Amino acid sequence: MYITDKNPSIISGVKMARSPPKRGIDYEKQKAAEHGARHVGGPGKHDYERGTTRGEVKCRDSPVTKPELQRLIKQKGINEVDSKGGFTEPAVEYRDRYRPEVKLFKRGKKI
Repeated sequence: MYITDKNPSIISGVKMARSPPKRGIDYEKQKAAEHGARHVGGPGKHDYERGTTRGEVKCRDSPVTKPELQRLIKQKGINEVDSKGGFTEPAVEYRDRYRPEVKLFKRGKKI
């Protein structure tokens, strides 16, 4: 078996960079495993679930804003948000005041 059969991103011994969508999905799967959850993903769906807990993973440098956090909680029913870029101050204040049951994580550390 050739090495390219196992990993098609390796061609003639040179590793190619992953495309941004695949890199994001890989990050979602990694975070789902860290949270002890099953990866779900897909358009309009939560990224992982563990029992009744639904989680969303954001793999980007910009922080999650308050309106975006509100949309995730209300439309997708999210209980946990793990963001690489963190959260804006209004988003954290909204969670603290109105949704204390929602857990926020920045790079794996609870906020």
